[in-house]
Formats: sequence, C-alpha cells, structure tokens
Amino acid sequence: MGLFDRLRGDDGPRVAFFGIDGVPYSLLRDHTDEFPNLAAVASEGAAGAIDSIVPPESSACWPALTTGVNPGETGVYGFQDRENGSYDTYVPMGRDVQATRLWDRVEAADRDATVMNVPVTFPPQRNVQRMVSGFLSPSVDKAAYPDELRETLQELNYRIDVNAKLGHQEDKSEFMEDAHATIDARFEAFKHYVQQDDWDLFFGVFMTTDRVNHFLFKDYERDGENKELFIDFYRKVDDYLGQLREMLDDDTTMVVASDHGFTSLDYEVHFNQWLVEEGWLDFQDDDPSELGDITDDTRAYSLIPGRFYVNLEGREPRGSVSEEDYESVRDELKEELEALEGPNGTAVAERVVTKEEAFRGDHDDIAPDLVVIPNHGFDLKAGFKGTGDVFGVGPRNGMHSFNNACLFIDDPDARVGDADLLDIAPTILDLMEVEYDRTSFDGSSLAR
Repeated sequence: MGLFDRLRGDDGPRVAFFGIDGVPYSLLRDHTDEFPNLAAVASEGAAGAIDSIVPPESSACWPALTTGVNPGETGVYGFQDRENGSYDTYVPMGRDVQATRLWDRVEAADRDATVMNVPVTFPPQRNVQRMVSGFLSPSVDKAAYPDELRETLQELNYRIDVNAKLGHQEDKSEFMEDAHATIDARFEAFKHYVQQDDWDLFFGVFMTTDRVNHFLFKDYERDGENKELFIDFYRKVDDYLGQLREMLDDDTTMVVASDHGFTSLDYEVHFNQWLVEEGWLDFQDDDPSELGDITDDTRAYSLIPGRFYVNLEGREPRGSVSEEDYESVRDELKEELEALEGPNGTAVAERVVTKEEAFRGDHDDIAPDLVVIPNHGFDLKAGFKGTGDVFGVGPRNGMHSFNNACLFIDDPDARVGDADLLDIAPTILDLMEVEYDRTSFDGSSLAR
C-alpha cells in the first residue's frame, strides 16, 4: 500500500473502469498475441461478448451504461432527440440524463469519483471529486472541473476528441496520426489521475477507438490496405490498458468495457428518403432541412439510428394518424421495414422492435414507436435533405452493432455470461461494496 493509500484511508475496495468505445469482443478474442494485456485480464479474471442496448448509439449507450437503466428511464434515445409535442429536436447533454449516474451513487456513499471523458456528461458535474466531460463538449476549458483539473489537462495537451473530418480523406495516415495524438494525451491524463490515487471510483473512456473503427474497420475485417494501421493502433490501446493495470493496487478491480460492437459497413440506408418514396413521408417543399418541414399528409418519419415515429394525432403538431389507427399503421410500417432488402438482396433489418418491447420507464413519452436493429453492413441514416437514393456509400466503412460489445473484469469470481450493458453499473457497485436497491437497475450484478 502506497503513501496515497495511507493518506486516503481504507474505505473499502475500489474500481477503475476504462471504456473503449465501440470495441467488439471478437477483435480482442481473436488476436490474443497482439493484445496480451487484455488477454491476461481475460485469463485471470472474466471476459466475454455482451449485448448493447436499443438503439446501439453512443449518445444513448453511455447514459444507459452509467445508470444501469434503459433509455425509457434515462430519457436519452440517440444523438438527436425529439421535443415532446413538437417537431423540434435537440442534442442531449448531461443535464438531459434523467436517471442516477453511477458516480452519484458512489458520492452518496461518501466515496470519491474521478470521471473523465464520458460521452453525454457536459457540462461537468460539480458534486463529484473531479470531472472532464467527453463527446459533445465544446472545449477542455469548459469541460473540466475543478480548476486544477483544467490546468493539468491543458499542460498535457489533452483534447476532447479526434478530428473526424480527417477520416474522410482517402489517405488515412493523417487521420491516424491525429488518432494517436489524441489517445496519447488521454492516456497521460488517465495515468496522472490514476496515480494520484485519491479516488474510490475512476471512470474514464477512450473514445478514439470508435473513431478509428468508423474509418478503418472494414480494412481490418476484410484485409484492406489500412489493416496494419488499424492493428497497430490497437496494440497501443492494449499497451496503455496494461500500463494502467500495473498502476492499480490489490484493492482495486479493473473493469474494461465497450458500449456497443462494430462491424463492416457496406451501405448507408437513408430511411427518410425511403419513407418519401414509399408514400409515408411528405415535405412542404423540395429542399427540406428539418423535421418541422413535414406536411400533415405524413404518416411516419425517422431519426437516427433506425428510429421511427408515427405522425400521431394529439402527439405531433400536424399528426395525421388517429389513435384508433395507430396500431394498424405501426404494424403496416413494421411489416414493410422487415421486408426491405438492400442492393445485395439481404434484408436490411435483423429485427424491428416496438417501443413496448424496448423501452420502459418514466421518460418513455418521447420513445420511438419502432426501432430497426440492422443486419451487419447496413448503417441507418435519417437526414431531411433529399439524398436522391435510399442506398448509398459514404466516407465511413465501419458501423455500430447491437451484439459483440466487450466486457473484461479483473476478478476471478466474476462471471460474464448472458450479459448486457445494463449489468455493468450494479457490477461495479458490488465490486466496491456500495449498497444499493437492486430494483433500481434493469441489469444485475455479474460479481456475485
């Protein structure tokens, strides 16, 4: 036990959680020689593939993972959500998460939390020991609390995110240089505060993995020209996680997890274009720019990723579908979505789930009526400007998947079997011996 342990006192077991956004378990399982540190955690503790949530989109996933409840409770369904009773949309931020965060439960138990780079946490909370917000934060200066954290991050050249626009270039070398610089600074910041050793819960997320996957995953999966760039980046990820593991004392359990899986992208599917062509959606002019441009002839519209809303009377301002017809209209749309095939003859939807199947809670009033979980290869889009074609190809070659997220727990008594994202929060609380009401979670602990 080191000096900081003695100063901090023996307050019970601790957890260091490291998120690796969008990393599929199969990537790590199939390359144990390339990634020996995570392989060691798997062999000495527990590891496996877990399911994500509906929909498997980072803005919805991280609130669910950090609260242990589904979007019906968190109130966050994706990168863009719909205002209740309106066609206006907004980008959810930390204050829009309506469920209790894991670190709030830790702080309520008189323990301390350091929270770094978690998506959908801006602005930073001031009721935790320290926090730097992640994805969607405007700058490090505004994302960090308290002041000393901000100053340290600036000295380390910390950055919130990679420059994803560089990934649009055909030559990925500049993008990968930026990705390496981003994760290098992230590691230095994590190392600094892990070694400061004044926390009971350390919760940090490497999001650059998701960015690299979006632009290079098909190269990895199908032996493309950038496969070695991809593998080399993940060697660094594994090395950094190994170094962080070595910094932890015997009273601290390391947990590593992703929020969703990843797979190769073959086609973008522009669902609002499909709805227009199939007579479900109509716009007031030929150049729509937002959801509010739809007409009262519209029966359904879509938001990313694969979320569908019936244009319901009394709920939408220009609703055209009566309450009486709601079920039959939704069933008709569901049937057409299930029958939709891509240019390769493969069904776009692996399954289509209703709001009742996917969501439950106090904040399900803005839940989508249907959600498409796509088959691998189909990335679901929903812009409002005409694309001309339902199926297209963009600059990305990797996409999120519902299955094949990863979870590693450095504890031989843990079990990663039939698990999903919602099991992580109660597992961490059990590892920390923090008491909680088990009915507060949709998931259950894997550490019992």
